[in-house]
Amino acid sequence: GARQQTNLCNESLMLERLPACGKSFEEMMKKVDSKKWCNLTEFIMYYDDFTQCTEREANEASCYWPNPLAEGFITGIHKQFFSNCTSEKVHWEDPPDEILVTLILIPVMLTCAMITLVVWCSKRSDIL
Repeated sequence: GARQQTNLCNESLMLERLPACGKSFEEMMKKVDSKKWCNLTEFIMYYDDFTQCTEREANEASCYWPNPLAEGFITGIHKQFFSNCTSEKVHWEDPPDEILVTLILIPVMLTCAMITLVVWCSKRSDIL
């Protein structure tokens, strides 16, 4: 039968071609105010083009995508453009003790009241 030839990943070719994707992305990002670089909606189309470019170049070099070398390149682009973007983490705090005690006692009291009502009604079944 016919043999299927497998192409080996040409990493050096891929690494040679990926910077063109980065340069194109850099040119597109110049159209976006740097204050808006953390707002994905401002440049999502440019980023999509960049991602497709890196995937295309990896595939043309017979490399799978993503791969560690391409990811390293993409990480470098992220550091260049998005290093000042941090996710704001919500710092949760316990409510004041008065509110916490109230939030705990209300369900406990309601449960006790319902148990008392059920027991009382079951003893008074002759009236119901």
